[in-house]
Amino acid sequence: MTGNNLNALRPHLMSQPPDPFEFLKSLWGPMGLPAGSMGLGLDPVEIDKRIAELKSVENWLNMNLNVLRTAVHSLEMQKSGLIAMQEASGAAKPQGAQHTPPGPRDPSKK
Repeated sequence: MTGNNLNALRPHLMSQPPDPFEFLKSLWGPMGLPAGSMGLGLDPVEIDKRIAELKSVENWLNMNLNVLRTAVHSLEMQKSGLIAMQEASGAAKPQGAQHTPPGPRDPSKK
């Protein structure tokens, strides 16, 4: 590829966000199983490398799970706060009185 062709591709490549699951896809074989899980007889160094990779994926997933739990918890707290504020503002009004916004004044009634 020449320099001009490469420069022509750059805007296209930059416009697409990176796939966050590409790393995960690379860890799994074509059948959805981890490579080497079918008893292919990998040496212990390769097995240790695979264990380290999968542990890093586990840590990444746990971190994302914690972020998700925090987001859900904060939305639940926000909802509870809004409900409490609505109930408090409803309790402040007298039972029979309803608020009617002032409309335009009728000039004939003075």
